[in-house]
Amino acid sequence: MEDCGSRRWDELFPDALGLIFKNLSLQEILVVIPRVCKSWRETVLGPYCWQEIDIMDWSLLRDAVSVNTMLQLLISRTSGYLRKLCISSLPNDSSLSLIAKYGKVLHTLRVPRSEITNSTVEQVADRLSAVTSLDLSFCKNIGAPALEAVGKHCVNLIGLRRVMCPFEAIDRSSQDDEALAIASTMRKLKRLEIAYLLVNTESVLKILENCPELEYLDVQGCWNVILDERFKKFSKVKLIGPLEEFSEMIRWDGCSDSSSYLIWDFVADELDDQFDMLEFLGEDYTSVDDEEYAFEEHVYPDWPEESP
Repeated sequence: MEDCGSRRWDELFPDALGLIFKNLSLQEILVVIPRVCKSWRETVLGPYCWQEIDIMDWSLLRDAVSVNTMLQLLISRTSGYLRKLCISSLPNDSSLSLIAKYGKVLHTLRVPRSEITNSTVEQVADRLSAVTSLDLSFCKNIGAPALEAVGKHCVNLIGLRRVMCPFEAIDRSSQDDEALAIASTMRKLKRLEIAYLLVNTESVLKILENCPELEYLDVQGCWNVILDERFKKFSKVKLIGPLEEFSEMIRWDGCSDSSSYLIWDFVADELDDQFDMLEFLGEDYTSVDDEEYAFEEHVYPDWPEESP
């Protein structure tokens, strides 16, 4: 039978390879795939595998230096085509500025537990105007100014998660200004989670009145909110009240489960030595040209230990 134009694996187009590699773990993409052949290595070094980056679970267990290093490594490969980024515990404002630099077409951004400030969010919000789903939970250094900036620039925002830890809000008398910022600038919201935010009944009603497309509102732990008769006219909204049982399983559609990164079986001694990793990383590992993000050569993110 004649050859019907079959193509060798190493001859597939980079965009096709990128779609295939997305089914692998992050560790396999970074370490295993580049060692197979030149074309696969070039694909991994390009933007084809990095339009969606989800390292939420990995970053939760890493120190600030490792998180920042991995962010620089991956985001510099996106070439401005980054559509989704899920990462926890950004160590500083510079990390958010780096994301904004590459985030022109970013739609989903999850950066909970990050050390970011109002002033930087205000500065970079215009470069994140394509964002439709945003998670700023447990970011204790931001408030109403940051949310207002997001609302003004991210005009198509439909999902916001701003869940707080009750212990981190002890020094605040109220966060009603955050609720009012949401109500006045985020009119296209469909899903809003503000569990444990220090808001009152009037602020929540203002959100419901000003966000006509809202379908889901979570005010768990908002003890100053009283669900009285005034809420009946918003019956189309699925409302999770202050006394509802908290569930970590609640997510919005724009942010998929990142459980694919929970099972990592890589350990350092599987490589001949650390220079195998460095050979792969090469110059690309320091490809972010801004000196502000420069980091020491031969330093790479800490990989998780193999589970027993």
